[in-house]
Amino acid sequence: MTSAMRTLLTRRFTVDAAPSVAWQHLADAEQWPTWARHLRCVELTPSGPVGAHAHAVLTLTNRTRAKVAVTEFIDGRRFRWDGTFLWLRLGYDHRIDAGDPHGSEITFSVLGDGPGVSTIGRLFARIYARNLDRAIPRLQHELASSGSDSPPSP
Repeated sequence: MTSAMRTLLTRRFTVDAAPSVAWQHLADAEQWPTWARHLRCVELTPSGPVGAHAHAVLTLTNRTRAKVAVTEFIDGRRFRWDGTFLWLRLGYDHRIDAGDPHGSEITFSVLGDGPGVSTIGRLFARIYARNLDRAIPRLQHELASSGSDSPPSP
């Protein structure tokens, strides 16, 4: 069933952090609102880093809530969690690959399946793309700051 999902959105970018540091930061989903400001909070079960059996409730700033569950997991490298929006099934894929000797490449993809994926799915992807396009520079800044002795700026 996963193979039937259509890619709605992909963002690939580099960060100034080793893959292990980038993974640790990304797996700390409860802290995502510091860089993904479209999220009010992330409640992860079990609490701690994202793992193979994690579930989450994502509360957006408009108070919309989305329930997701990890469906694919490769520790230190990738996780995907799936949820629904209206009648669409959505997959949110997070991947980290080694970049240059001091950095990493992160890929975020949103996949969709179900009635209306080519219409409402495209609209959802456009809105979500704007959120990601604002969040990615903040994530890059946090990861660049994580290797320094000074605390990250707010």
